[in-house]
Amino acid sequence: MPTPSPRTTRRRAVGLGALGLVSVLALAGCSAEQVSRGWLPGSPGITEFSDDVVTLWNGSWIAALIVGVITWGLIIWCVIVYRKRKGDDRLPVQLRYHLPLELLYTFVPLVMVGVLFYYTATLQEEITNPDVEADVHIDVYGRQWTWDFVYTDEGVWDTGTQAQLDGTMAAAEEFPTLYLPVGQTVEFTLRSRDVAHSFWVPAFLYKLDTIPGEVNSFTLTPNEEGVYLGKCAELCGEYHGYMYFNVAVVPEAEYEAQMEELRAAGQTGDLGTEYDRQNAADVSSPIGGDEDEGAEH
Repeated sequence: MPTPSPRTTRRRAVGLGALGLVSVLALAGCSAEQVSRGWLPGSPGITEFSDDVVTLWNGSWIAALIVGVITWGLIIWCVIVYRKRKGDDRLPVQLRYHLPLELLYTFVPLVMVGVLFYYTATLQEEITNPDVEADVHIDVYGRQWTWDFVYTDEGVWDTGTQAQLDGTMAAAEEFPTLYLPVGQTVEFTLRSRDVAHSFWVPAFLYKLDTIPGEVNSFTLTPNEEGVYLGKCAELCGEYHGYMYFNVAVVPEAEYEAQMEELRAAGQTGDLGTEYDRQNAADVSSPIGGDEDEGAEH
């Protein structure tokens, strides 16, 4: 392998220095809160589980970085200490096996995976099967390429149309909007009308798939008012990237006013499984416009 010229060496050093400077500036531009949250979206305490998700996320990365530092350190140490030296033609001692090391290589990864699995499964169970009774129950139907929301306690529903994007990746008024009362525990029941979708609100740090023929559910309590962007996180067809919705966390009075508005618009009752794709030809669908559009959706 040819020795690099001094000019090449200088160029590499300048390039590495520039990369290091850019990295330092990028880190300097991040707030302490962003760093402490592992650059995850949302804010502290936005739901009762979000801080636990952040803790699990940061712990996983810290463990991975520790393993990476140890591994790279051992590799570099071996490269330096056991490199072939000029005039040294002897072979090192050849070992066929080293039982303590092999046990270490097996035991340590098993312990690490087991710890990560335990904390992940525990948190998942708390979210999907909580001990508390929900104050609000909402059925969410994913369909190509929008969402239907049924407020089962209020007996009203709302439905959306395919989002028209403006390139900003921000919540927009024309997106279908799911209303939630702040500080109240909400149970989401998720279904699909056609293909696999995924109900995801990034700020809440949780998502769950909607699977045809399956019913999934989870519970959370939104603690911070605001409008948050939601999206489908499962590739579901040509216009998957347009499947956005808003989540408006509002005071209880505003939530009740929105329910009354839906009731006044005649959007009462249920939008059940009779409007799923396999059943859409048998009903007059309020969610797809005319019959042809309903069959398409």
